[in-house]
Order: sequence, then C-alpha cells, then structure tokens
Amino acid sequence: MTTILIVDDHDDIRDMMTRQLQKRGYTVVTASNGLEAVLQTAQTAPSLILMDINMPELDGIEATMQIRAADAEMRIPVIALTAYALPGDEARATAAGCDAFHPKPVEMDKLITQITTLIGEEPGS
Repeated sequence: MTTILIVDDHDDIRDMMTRQLQKRGYTVVTASNGLEAVLQTAQTAPSLILMDINMPELDGIEATMQIRAADAEMRIPVIALTAYALPGDEARATAAGCDAFHPKPVEMDKLITQITTLIGEEPGS
C-alpha cells in the first residue's frame, strides 16, 4: 500500500488533499506542523511526503532537513508545497532535500503526476 504523508497547517487543505488522494487509492496520514511531520515519518515510514513550506513551530524546510538526517538510508521523496512561492523558495527547498516543488493552489492532476514519477508506482500497487 502506498502511504502519503500530507503536512499542512491548514485543516481545509489537508482535508481536501486527503480526500483527493484517497479517491485515487492512496493511504493518507497527516500532520499539521513540522514537528508532527518528523514524528509521523518515524512512525509510519510513508512512501512520499507532501510538505507545506510555510508553517508555524517548525517550517517545512527545517522538518525536511530533520527527516533527511533521520532517514538517510530510506530517502523518502518530499514534494514542497507553498502558496507564497518567493524567489529562492525552490532553491531553499531543494537544498533542504526536497525532490520536487509544487505551488499552491494545488493542481491535483499535476501533483499526482509528480507523485507517481517520484515513487514509480500507481496508487494501491
């Protein structure tokens, strides 16, 4: 089963993405901030992480760096999500270990393409 971790501090965005991914056959776990993301990754070992960059407490850049430090062998793909794509955000996300970048609002079809490219499998396989 393909599990995707959605990390976003907005409940409505997490809910919408959860429904969209579950409809496509993915198992979804969620976290509402970077600290939860680090813990969820350790507990569930997701196939891929959708990481919001701008979050309180621990932002997506820091959380990705901590996840990368903790799971150097597994190398879970991370797609950075941001509503405020500032110049340099993509470079910062890449430097932190993110594998792809997706601006908000999320385009689900484009995001699904990024997901299947990074994990190399279709949902539910």
